[in-house]
Amino acid sequence: MIRGFSPHHLRIARLVLLVAAGVGCVVFGIRSYNSYWLLHSAQALGVPRVGTIRPWMTLGYVADTYQIPRAALRDELSLPAATSPDTSLGAIAVSRSSLPVSYMGEVQRAVVKLMPAIPHDSAEKTRTEFGYISQETLAALLVAGYPILAAILFLGAIGLPFPTGLATIIAGSLAASGKMSWPLAGSIALLASLAGDMIGYGIGRLAQPAWLEHRASWLGYTAERHAQVSDHFVRWAWFVVLLTRTLVSSMSAVVNVVAGASHYAPTRFIAVAIVGRLLWT
Repeated sequence: MIRGFSPHHLRIARLVLLVAAGVGCVVFGIRSYNSYWLLHSAQALGVPRVGTIRPWMTLGYVADTYQIPRAALRDELSLPAATSPDTSLGAIAVSRSSLPVSYMGEVQRAVVKLMPAIPHDSAEKTRTEFGYISQETLAALLVAGYPILAAILFLGAIGLPFPTGLATIIAGSLAASGKMSWPLAGSIALLASLAGDMIGYGIGRLAQPAWLEHRASWLGYTAERHAQVSDHFVRWAWFVVLLTRTLVSSMSAVVNVVAGASHYAPTRFIAVAIVGRLLWT
């Protein structure tokens, strides 16, 4: 028992945690489905980069990003001339009693229709922000399938900022529509994630603490995170490994390194990681 907490309080805490996790899964699921729909819509239009359009963006932001005259975009969307360029697409969708994700599809079509007037090597094409790169990566998943799925999950498990959760949801959607084999996609997801976990574990096992502190920030590893994870890892090692494969997967790369640096038994790490990745997949 945790000091200061009665069994009743612990039961309440567990219930709150489960409810919060459930709500988070629902919200993430809806958001992921909407992102998948927009990516698929952009792919169908033949211009994957318009898959980045989201309800929070303003009319002016979209026009400037895709180098389209604001007035032309406004007219194409049949908006009043007095519409402010600072109006968000989500607010416009609400004013039209339209679902935001459906209205984003309408904006995509308007942008694509106006885009032939601009060169294909525009500034948008050369952007390197992670948000744009991740959308392009997910668009590539729709086209190339298994190899891109393996690459996203492998690199994401190591610690690079790739959209692993959304990639698996897209793979599941493709499997449901018959465009992927779900046993094969699931096996690839499991093996690629495990391979990334073992790379991270190996880095932690072989590298010196000073090197990790100064050179492993690209894994999401920092001295503060190491201290935060290590405190829990000493007491609940296997549970921390399992939890960061499932509910708190964003911390998995850091835990991989900590497990290796702590010389946690490799066979035990692999066994727990397999269970966790199987549940997550």
